[in-house]
Amino acid sequence: MCICLIILPGPDTAITTKNTLSFGKQGGFQTLFGTCCALCVHTFAVIVGLSAIIVKSAILFSIIKYAGAIYLIYLGIKTLLSIKQDMNSDMSEIKSSKGHSFFLQGFLTNLLNPKVAVFFLTFLPQFLNPAENSWSQFLIMGITYIVLTAIWFILYITLIQRINVFMKKPKTQKFIQGITGAVLVGFAIKLAFEKAAFK
Repeated sequence: MCICLIILPGPDTAITTKNTLSFGKQGGFQTLFGTCCALCVHTFAVIVGLSAIIVKSAILFSIIKYAGAIYLIYLGIKTLLSIKQDMNSDMSEIKSSKGHSFFLQGFLTNLLNPKVAVFFLTFLPQFLNPAENSWSQFLIMGITYIVLTAIWFILYITLIQRINVFMKKPKTQKFIQGITGAVLVGFAIKLAFEKAAFK
């Protein structure tokens, strides 16, 4: 079930695709590292009970989801505007100026998605053994989910690099950037209307 949920396209996939296509493996792996670090935070939040508080609090849930929606809109619009940039510009210059943003993009995209917290609270507890410590079980399941996420995105990033010649064509990249930007804005709108699972 975790594998199915991981490979299902979402904001993480969209931002990883964009950064890998535009900046190669460096952009993709830094984005992945940010995503995995955010999942570590979600795992810790579940263990200490913060996720339950966030999901049950309408105010906190709304703050996080709107912050996430605004950030996704920002990334989406930024991606759409980048289509107007000269495709023949020096990519090494872009990498040097924005090389430290990939981690934050992956980290914030995942961290500000309250649906991840809802998933950790509704799906993982089904497999808890009441006779054992819940925090250690949550930790093991959280680490398992993070490892599976890393494996999938490593394969995904590698696949994108393998078809790099076709994907790097100016027309193809402009098309993909346009689709990615629209998808990010779409996810933002969907997230903005997301409701908490618990009241």
